[in-house]
Amino acid sequence: PIITYEELKPLTEQPSEDVYLIDVRETPEVVQGSIPSSVSIPLSELKNALRLRASDFAYKYGFEKPNAAQRMIFYCRSGKRSATACDLTMRMGYTQTERYDGSWVDWVKHEQKYIPSAARWSVPV
Repeated sequence: PIITYEELKPLTEQPSEDVYLIDVRETPEVVQGSIPSSVSIPLSELKNALRLRASDFAYKYGFEKPNAAQRMIFYCRSGKRSATACDLTMRMGYTQTERYDGSWVDWVKHEQKYIPSAARWSVPV
């Protein structure tokens, strides 16, 4: 299943422990910015991460390990890795996986609409 910006935006404004928004980009990409309320598990680590014991997972990633029925929404840079993450987790028995199709690129495009054009291009002094 695919989620749109309009469906995702309210989830970022009122985060819930019932829904994990998971960024599957690699760490150097994540430091450039991320969607509010998201957590990070690089796609390269996802399969092994979900095989960890709950306590080891929480220690490494800083949030509780999702259970098989946990709603998880994946995003990456443009959508390809989030699709891979959905496929992988569904094959591992997770039943509530979705992906934000436009991912980070789409998020930035939508969010820039709400920034006044002068502020968007100004440089802090």
